[in-house]
Amino acid sequence: MAFSRRLPVARALCNSGRMTLHPPTPLHVPLPAQVAFNRAELRPILQIYGRMVAAGEWRDYAMAFLAEVAVFSVFRRAAETPLYRIEKRPRLRARQGQYAVIGADGQVLRRGNELELVLRVLERKLIRAVD
Repeated sequence: MAFSRRLPVARALCNSGRMTLHPPTPLHVPLPAQVAFNRAELRPILQIYGRMVAAGEWRDYAMAFLAEVAVFSVFRRAAETPLYRIEKRPRLRARQGQYAVIGADGQVLRRGNELELVLRVLERKLIRAVD
């Protein structure tokens, strides 16, 4: 009997607009945004990659876009470890710089906020003495 008495009151509250209905919570958790290189960033990377391929130094590349870092890796052969990694870490923008060139041994060769300046360390590898 008590339930039947409350039912008309609940209907009256719902119809009068005083009752707020909330949408259900989603069952999946949204994935974090990926960090990626945009076109303006890929242009100088691919330009230096093309020059190094023409010189016979590099043969393959790979890209990885993760939650906190985007990586462009260059290889001499596809089965090897990367010779260089060009990384973009936006969280380091205010500290050390968001772009970094990392060597095969894991040593940071150059870091900064200007991609063109960071990539100059790779252009030095292209310059050789002519015999």
